[in-house]
Amino acid sequence: MTETIFSPSFGNRPSYLVGRGSVISTFISGLEQEPGNRDRAMLMLGQRGSGKTVLLWELADRARKLGFVVATPTVASEDMLERIVEKIQEAGEPYVSKHHLPKLTGGSLSVFGFSAGLEFTRDVQETKSFQFKLTQLARKLTEQGHGILILIDELQANSPEIRQLVTAYQELVGEGLNVALVMAGLPGAVSATLNDRVLTFLNRARKVTLEPLSVGDVDAYYQRAFEELGLDIPGDLRLDAARATQGSPYMLQLIGYNIANRCQAGERVTRELVDGAIEASKVDFENDVCETTLAALSDQDVAFLAAMADDEGGEDAVSRISDVAERMSVTPDYAQKYRRRLIDAGVIEQARRGYVRFAVPYMADYLRSQL
Repeated sequence: MTETIFSPSFGNRPSYLVGRGSVISTFISGLEQEPGNRDRAMLMLGQRGSGKTVLLWELADRARKLGFVVATPTVASEDMLERIVEKIQEAGEPYVSKHHLPKLTGGSLSVFGFSAGLEFTRDVQETKSFQFKLTQLARKLTEQGHGILILIDELQANSPEIRQLVTAYQELVGEGLNVALVMAGLPGAVSATLNDRVLTFLNRARKVTLEPLSVGDVDAYYQRAFEELGLDIPGDLRLDAARATQGSPYMLQLIGYNIANRCQAGERVTRELVDGAIEASKVDFENDVCETTLAALSDQDVAFLAAMADDEGGEDAVSRISDVAERMSVTPDYAQKYRRRLIDAGVIEQARRGYVRFAVPYMADYLRSQL
């Protein structure tokens, strides 16, 4: 085994992000502009395993270098708002003086309610709303030349906490405070959030879809990574490994790790070794992603997917809804109900009118192996 730069675990951050440079540069450009810039509010859509969480952490690092206080990725939940306030207080404490509080003036940036630094008085802590606390934090940090970046992971549809957060953010932007917001989730959750009548403000935000990585980008990354590790891998085998990722950042890490794990520095990589690494990676991916995804679905959802898996054509196969309904012995209208649910869950996607395909790599293979 040689030293490896691959990190095939959910949430672990790889040494280099592949194919996401334009997303990063767009957002950082927004942070460098005046408060209120459209690119300071971003909605990130991505299927399972598309690297949303890793990208959020990368944006956090970049924003810190620009002087932003970052509420690191927070999963949408009941205690989300309280955790955001706590994260801002903890991360922002080094940027403010505990002994010198701004003078209270009639200006919009007057700050009150703090006992020291970013600590609230007991009265504020116990009686004031999330919006009040966030506003005071944003005013104080803006006054001292810093901004706030709030990152939300696993966005949930119809979440009252998300409604409160976006409403508060809109008012902070209206006040000209130095704030930014990025929320990431499955396409269905993001779509439902955009359609929420309370959250029409988000229609002005930048929408970014994390598409599958291109074979060229993955191959270029593998070339760089394997050279850095001192592994001699022929170009055709490297390209086969890149294609086997099917554009999944997680599979990219799994395959790279399994190849490196089977080699010593300076060793020439063989066809047998690459094929074995790909198969091992598929098993890990199916256990970590496919099995976990199916466990969260209803029996009828899984029956819909199993009917799709009957179609030939490999991972590029498309399924006609009417054919899926016939295999399930239900009407096409009834099948549409499960089509919509599975699209919202990020398991399938529309290929064209009347047709769908799997959005999760190797899901069809996994289903066939279980039938």
